[in-house]
Order: sequence, then structure tokens, then C-alpha cells
Amino acid sequence: MTEQPLQLPTPNTEIRQWAMFCHLAALLGLVFPLGNLLGPLVMWIWKKDLDPFIDAQGKEALNFQITVFLASIICFALMFVLVGIVLFGMLMIAVLILTIVAGVKANEGQPYRYPLTWRPIK
Repeated sequence: MTEQPLQLPTPNTEIRQWAMFCHLAALLGLVFPLGNLLGPLVMWIWKKDLDPFIDAQGKEALNFQITVFLASIICFALMFVLVGIVLFGMLMIAVLILTIVAGVKANEGQPYRYPLTWRPIK
């Protein structure tokens, strides 16, 4: 007989929406320079004390955007040998898709972990 994992209660609608906004705030990077970092940072700092789910998802979103920022710097450095152009395009497509998926999962009350993410904020 296997032991079932502990099921946490689903956060209420308001908590789920704020967690979703933590992820989707990264889309501000499409409008403002460094908006992809500042959006999740401001949302997380503003709402992290409201609920542990928001705190965890805000940290996850911010850690992912820090990783994306560092990967972007590497892509820009590699543009001198042209491979960076392709890598940067692929990175941006992956970031857009993963950010939307994370927002949807958070809105469903499911904690989301981005793949291949450096997590300096614990």
C-alpha cells in the first residue's frame, strides 16, 4: 500500500489571481526595459505576506526572470558569432510560453516550477 501525497487546500480565487499576476507581470518586459524583472519583483514584494502560495509563486517567477536575464546576456554576447540571434529568438519564444503556462497553472491553484531555472531567491 503506497502512501498518498499530502493534498494542500486550493487557494481562494483572490490568492490564485495574485499568484498569476506575479508570473504575468514579467510580460511588462515587452513594454519597458527590465520590466520582466521589475514586474514580478514589485508584485512579489507587494503581496508576498498575503499568502504562502503568492510568496512561493512570486519567488519562482522572479527566479525564472533572473535566469532569463542572464541567458539573454549570454545570447547577446554570442550574437557576434551569429548563433546568439537564433538562441535569443528561441529563448524569447520559450519565455513567452512558459510564462503563460505558469500564469494559468497559478490561476488554477497549482504551484508551478519553471524548468532549468537558477533559484537564488529561496
